[in-house]
Amino acid sequence: MASWQAHALSFFLRLRFKRQLAAAQDVAQVRRVMNQMPAGQPRGVLCSPWVGGGAQGERVVMPDSQARPPLLYLHGGGFVAGSPLTHRAITVAFARRGFEVFVPDYRLAPEHPFPAALDDALAAYQDVLAMRPGQTPVVAGDSAGGGLALSLMLNLKAMGLPLPQGAVLFSPWLDLTLSGASLAGNAHRCAMFGPDPLQKGVGLYLQGRSANAPLASPLWGDLQGLPPILTFVGLDEVLRDDARRLHERALGAGVAHHLQEWPVVPHVWPLFRKWLPEGRWALATAADFLHTPAHPVVPLQEIA
Repeated sequence: MASWQAHALSFFLRLRFKRQLAAAQDVAQVRRVMNQMPAGQPRGVLCSPWVGGGAQGERVVMPDSQARPPLLYLHGGGFVAGSPLTHRAITVAFARRGFEVFVPDYRLAPEHPFPAALDDALAAYQDVLAMRPGQTPVVAGDSAGGGLALSLMLNLKAMGLPLPQGAVLFSPWLDLTLSGASLAGNAHRCAMFGPDPLQKGVGLYLQGRSANAPLASPLWGDLQGLPPILTFVGLDEVLRDDARRLHERALGAGVAHHLQEWPVVPHVWPLFRKWLPEGRWALATAADFLHTPAHPVVPLQEIA
């Protein structure tokens, strides 16, 4: 059963955010709408600039934490918006659960179209590997960043580089061909957006390149050999079927994939953990999974 907070927040986002995003006329307006999440300096957590050999962004960690597993977090924003600052609600929560979180400030479209964001994610992952020898990272991402996380793993596999121990995807955008039935079926129910902003985002990101390319739409890549993955998605999201189809394809490829579908919650609801119990539950489940990716995942009914 969804919380009253989830019902209230989804109503508010549908009334305000969704309308603002649909009315945005250019990239600058889209960024103003999508970058509204407050950042601030969280109490007790160190958020500092991170500059590696091939990447830059933010490092988020508890100062007194020991033996910290490195976590590469790829923020969402439709490939055109977002930053390490906009997603501190998630990265700080992971830091408080014992992770050393690295958040690359990857290049955004349309100024930097595909594959710039993926190139930056690869450089960031290689930096983390070099900085923490002997500690295999884990990877997480949301929305477009969730798609980047899966594309990154496909790229690593193709290049023969070490794969992460596990990955968590929050409401991932995995199919830039926009062929999922939920795009139309959930167009009115989704609290955040309908198909049109996604279609515009595809154009800005790909700029004429093929949406079928596996590194652009990782849903269509060869998933065999990937590490355990835990995917979260809301039942009302337009991207719901990206997650469902990933679950089917991953299991068919022999990947240990776990799917949790949550009722009522908006797209990437862990961003709203301050108000949503579902956000806090999802982050706790994700952190437990990333600490021990090979262990069973707590069923959703036992969490809620």
